[in-house]
Amino acid sequence: MEREAAPADRIPRAVLVTGAARGLAQGIAADLAAHGYRVAFTYRTGGSSPDETLARIRAHGVEALAIAADHAEAGATSAAVERAEGEFGRLDALVHAVGPIVVRSFERSSPADYAAMLDGNLRSAVEAAFAALPGMRARRFGRLVFFGMNGSHATLPARGMTLYGAAKAGVTAFARALALEEAKYGISVNTIEPGDIREKSLDRAASLQLPADNPTGHAGSWEDIAGAVRFLLGDDAGFFNGMTLGVNGGLAQPHE
Repeated sequence: MEREAAPADRIPRAVLVTGAARGLAQGIAADLAAHGYRVAFTYRTGGSSPDETLARIRAHGVEALAIAADHAEAGATSAAVERAEGEFGRLDALVHAVGPIVVRSFERSSPADYAAMLDGNLRSAVEAAFAALPGMRARRFGRLVFFGMNGSHATLPARGMTLYGAAKAGVTAFARALALEEAKYGISVNTIEPGDIREKSLDRAASLQLPADNPTGHAGSWEDIAGAVRFLLGDDAGFFNGMTLGVNGGLAQPHE
């Protein structure tokens, strides 16, 4: 299997994937390991065990590091970034896939819901950037990939997602502006908006069998998302900057 080019010192590139104990982020972490990246990932204590992700990464013969972190807590994200950089000696890429969701009308929401959406999504993204960028600037190379929701780049409204949608729109706006400032250091900043990913643990072959109301007629998979992430991290994507990539089968609405 073809691997990404290593830096000039031939040390395999290192990436941190947040929230990768399960779901889409787990698939992303495993895919990057399959392409030669050393992979650190975060998981939440008391949530899904990190063991399956560790096994999937190590199956490809690369270094793996599991870091306990609750990204809703101030300081947890920056601590995870610093831990990954300290263990690997560098951090070439950050994939901030974590992001809690509350699907609830604003009438039924609370200030606590608001804090959870902003802290877990937007604040954690900003904190990740603060922690990861100094080392990337010094090395004149870096890749940041954030996650929005389908349509967040255009602030498409969705019932029940008043607070979540606002938080993800904030993440997208932050990433696009950050890209303007960091490009001079050889750093790209992009956002992925997943859509119509019904079963987050299914591969592409299985997802092709799931009907969905998007132009392709079928659901997407973690492999579709992982492929987009891997492209954005690669050397060939250095000119792809400040972009929002919808991986959604052509779905124009926030959700089906």
